[in-house]
Amino acid sequence: MALNRDFVGRTYPAPGSYEVSRVKIKEFATAIGDRDPAYRDPEAARALGHPDVVAPPTFPIVFSLTGAGDILSDPGLGLDFSMVVHGEQRFEYTRPIYAGDELLCSSTITEIRSVGRNEFLTLRSDVTTLDGEHVCTTYNTLVERGGAA
Repeated sequence: MALNRDFVGRTYPAPGSYEVSRVKIKEFATAIGDRDPAYRDPEAARALGHPDVVAPPTFPIVFSLTGAGDILSDPGLGLDFSMVVHGEQRFEYTRPIYAGDELLCSSTITEIRSVGRNEFLTLRSDVTTLDGEHVCTTYNTLVERGGAA
């Protein structure tokens, strides 16, 4: 069954802010196998001009889909999670994410399209500080296999 195109343009805020910590950055860097000292050691990060440890570029995946969960689980959308695979992810940064940042994220469905028997759903998530400073935008494409059949 095709996804509901009426959801394109809908925006969902995350239920709260996300506080970035040194521990979370270190855990994420370890999980992805990146040993860059700037992800673990405040002095190494400061030597590179950062105010504290810096998060790896893909770190926003940890929290950027929090608000999107409300979108994706809405029965009106018609998404069958048992048939979903991750299609693409990209990040556009205004500035790096640092330990100590408290971030907000809102997610918008920007596109739903059929490709063969598959449905492609693209989400844009805008990440800002509590003061409204833009930090990054993430783009996430999910593929529902056989959804257009």
